[in-house]
Amino acid sequence: MPIQSHPSKPADTAIENRTLLYFGAKEIIKPWVERLQQEGWHLQLAQEVGELQKLLATAEFKVGIVALDPKDILDNGRSVESTIAKAEQIRWIALLPKEAVDLHPLRELISGVFYDYHTLPIDLDRLLLTLGHALGMAEIAADALVPEEREVRNNGETEMVGASPQMQRVYREIRKVAGVDAPVLITGESGTGKELAAQAIHERSMRAGGTFIAVNCGALPANLIQSELFGHEKGSFTGAHQRKIGRIEIAAGGTLFLDEIGDLPLGLQANLLRFLQEKTIQRVGGHEDISVDVRVIAATHVNLEKAIHEGRFREDLYYRLNVLQIKMPALRERIDDIPLLAQYIFRRFADEKGRRVKGFSADALHTMAHYDWPGNVRELINRVRRAMVMCDKFLIAPADLGLERRNSSRTVVTLGEARDKAEIDTIHTALAQNRRSVSLAARQLGVSRVTLYRLMEKHGLSNT
Repeated sequence: MPIQSHPSKPADTAIENRTLLYFGAKEIIKPWVERLQQEGWHLQLAQEVGELQKLLATAEFKVGIVALDPKDILDNGRSVESTIAKAEQIRWIALLPKEAVDLHPLRELISGVFYDYHTLPIDLDRLLLTLGHALGMAEIAADALVPEEREVRNNGETEMVGASPQMQRVYREIRKVAGVDAPVLITGESGTGKELAAQAIHERSMRAGGTFIAVNCGALPANLIQSELFGHEKGSFTGAHQRKIGRIEIAAGGTLFLDEIGDLPLGLQANLLRFLQEKTIQRVGGHEDISVDVRVIAATHVNLEKAIHEGRFREDLYYRLNVLQIKMPALRERIDDIPLLAQYIFRRFADEKGRRVKGFSADALHTMAHYDWPGNVRELINRVRRAMVMCDKFLIAPADLGLERRNSSRTVVTLGEARDKAEIDTIHTALAQNRRSVSLAARQLGVSRVTLYRLMEKHGLSNT
């Protein structure tokens, strides 16, 4: 349970932000509670992994203490490691018995996810100093986020990640179309996140309290699509032993997402058109018109205008669906987002990685930036997850991603162009890795800030 605190001295702004998360046996921290409170720390306590996960999901912390029980860690180390590794905004300090420092699993755990460690019995003055340093570093890291990245982490769009101009455009369009109730058509290649965009529209709309129902029109057998969408009455066909409510009816009051609408059979396109026009449906085998209040969002990777020309899609249905349109960019069109996406995937699936793996090498980030990603974000997710498992070093290399022998289709004509392109790509990568900080990027590249600014000016690059 939480330990509530009331500082004995006036609290300034920094002290008001000093919320400390403690995970471990209550009796270990009990002797220090009064002193910690006097120093302005507000404590929240979790003694089980489930309690820790609940606190992490419901509150924001910048500093945490984990009292490592060697026996518990040897038995349940992975669950503890994955839980704290996912809270990457927190600077964690480990507490452990002095003799446990020599245990290899604990050494791996501490080196992998902790900011610092202290051995028992605790030197409280030294621990307070560490807590202050950890809080300062956490606040610097939070302030260092560029405005676009802050928006990515807090924009409410379900797991949509990206700070590029292309994704900023998508975010703006989502906000605009979410405010009205008209049909939306989302276009883009497979794997670009069309369903995520549809969910984001739903979550920001007046229908957010209703149900979001997704139907993949290309994944259902043709003979079942009508029943799945419109439902059926008992006895309407062989095997219809009872009435079934269709997806459209289930989505009443909410949003119906029709993915791969271009694969919908022509016969059913007429039924869908009638529903969009009249807002009523008939179940298969039924004769009663049923009014349904639902917003329709459709998505396709198919060129529907070409499909209309070829007679595979109804023109009148196309114009009913395409009242508002959002085009999702391909990953190769927003390469500046690749480092951010890769880090997001790395954090999200942290429980799948090897203990030694800390992140991505510069070569891996460079290779990812020069690959064309035909499978888009979906392919990036698969390759990063594979690399997290296969990597046996500290940093993921191109070979771990399966990209070491893959060449980009982008070609360079002259040596001068090749040199300029290499400089631009390297600067882009360094700035992305260092959250657009020119000072940090220059240090990573081994040049002075003046030199880096000169190169940026030469190539027309900006750090915003």
